[in-house]
Amino acid sequence: MPEITPDHSLITSSRVTDTPVFNQEGDRIGRIEDLSIDKLSGQVRYALLSFGGFLGIGERYHPLPWAVLDYDTTQDGYVLPLTKDQLEKAPSYGKDELEGFGGGDQSYRDLLYAYYQPYGAVPYWP
Repeated sequence: MPEITPDHSLITSSRVTDTPVFNQEGDRIGRIEDLSIDKLSGQVRYALLSFGGFLGIGERYHPLPWAVLDYDTTQDGYVLPLTKDQLEKAPSYGKDELEGFGGGDQSYRDLLYAYYQPYGAVPYWP
């Protein structure tokens, strides 16, 4: 049986869900609600960040291109290079809109990646 070490680079999606997300100042700004995975390539395209609202009311879900998140072992969470104000202005969905999200709408993908490109996002389509 191989030794299990906490410093490996693979993680199951169930361990990513509910992981806290912090801004660069160390403030907790949300949590990972889910992942959006390309069903043909198997690559994670977006982490869906739950942000805002109170007790699930008014909560918004931000599809973050995976490349804009950095995992910080000292915080045991992901760090996003945006302020709270920048995140509030980012493309997002309400809970009722979330089920329809598949990233297939080219104009929405363009908008999403135009917003996050300064933070390291690179479009995954040709």
